[in-house]
Amino acid sequence: MVRLVQDLTFDQLDAPAHAGVSRLMRDQLALQIGTSQMPWSRQVLAFATAQQRPGRSRVAASTATMSAADAAFVNAAYGHGFEYDDAHGASASHPGSCVIPAALAIGEELGSSLEEVITAIVAGYEVYTRIGVLAAPDLLRRGYHPHAVLSGFGAAAVSARLRKFDAETTLHALSIALSHAAGTTEYTSTGGSVKRVHAGIGTRNGMVSADMAQAGITGPRAFLSGNKGFFRTLLQRDPADRAEDRFRLDQPFEIGTVWLKAYCACYCTHAYIDAIRPFAPRRADIASLHARIQPAFNVVVGTANANAYEPKNIEHVQFSLPTQMAFALLGMGNGYQVHCDYLDGKLDMGPVAEVARAIEIVEGPELEQKYPGKFVADVTVTFRDGSSERVFVEDPIGSLANPMPESAQDAKFMELTSGVLGEDRARTLLATLRKMDPRTRAADLMALTH
Repeated sequence: MVRLVQDLTFDQLDAPAHAGVSRLMRDQLALQIGTSQMPWSRQVLAFATAQQRPGRSRVAASTATMSAADAAFVNAAYGHGFEYDDAHGASASHPGSCVIPAALAIGEELGSSLEEVITAIVAGYEVYTRIGVLAAPDLLRRGYHPHAVLSGFGAAAVSARLRKFDAETTLHALSIALSHAAGTTEYTSTGGSVKRVHAGIGTRNGMVSADMAQAGITGPRAFLSGNKGFFRTLLQRDPADRAEDRFRLDQPFEIGTVWLKAYCACYCTHAYIDAIRPFAPRRADIASLHARIQPAFNVVVGTANANAYEPKNIEHVQFSLPTQMAFALLGMGNGYQVHCDYLDGKLDMGPVAEVARAIEIVEGPELEQKYPGKFVADVTVTFRDGSSERVFVEDPIGSLANPMPESAQDAKFMELTSGVLGEDRARTLLATLRKMDPRTRAADLMALTH
């Protein structure tokens, strides 16, 4: 893992990796800008402003500047702040809202070019996701929020790369990050806007871990595989055989597999939304729906949630499979606007609850075994005349095998940014991100975000 961070060069990035970085940067910066207007985002900014350390790293959608760690904390919380950010399927996590804010904030502080920033983003993404692949689906099944646990490792790797740590200091930065790994998915049952801040907490803690290592503080060398390391303590199992092979540079770049969200809800619901949308015109003929779900994902969006069928806040709504299926079946859509309308009290949730009650969720362990690293849906629709129809979705819209069209990516970008920046500035930012000139300075890019 240390060699991956140390030895990766910009020239080693292949076409899929560059395409992944491009998708990730556009999606993540749009989310930081758009989500900056959410009430919890304003609270995060107020909290950070009251405690900030001086610096020249910019907060998105603002003229405020802070230390790199503080700016990354805010921007990461923004980027993860409305359940619309990227997903990495094999680790069931959201690396973009860690590695992008960390790399840009440190890049601004150091005066780095995008070539340096992009290389650090890939290094952080690979460390984050390759640990995550080895830990999935156990983290979710045990109730952890994978992003909260993994983001410290990713941010520590980004910091070590941009700050040009030697191998020993890099090792300790990553090791110390284990002491910050925390965060559960209880918010899916009883709410809590702290979920929105998990990305900020983990990202800042990873950067602080790197600062501690630079100051000479050391961590346990076998922080992943030791008898009381990551695997045996958090996951209660031994590491996978030859786990170290995952971190070789000759392995395919995980960043080339970036998934983007077409819907503003937990990715565990997306395949079900795709499965049920075509039935909206026949909703009156439907008697019941039967949804089989992978056990790890049931913990996040299914019957393990106390309010899955009667959501009482926005966290419940975005992590409720019955609610998201009902939105789709009622033709309300599952995007940015319907969730903003819920926040603004504009939705009549009565019809939504009525449809949701007709949805039965049953765990299907075989789905997890047969489709590892995928977010599949297995839905049976039963009609009032006694007939039924089964739909199986293996690759939801936005996944690597079923990507969002470029036009849809641009539409999402503009929807999130134009109301904050104005259409002209939003288009200028989008054009700059599409060009992605490696000579551009991180500071010049971030200057376009307000």
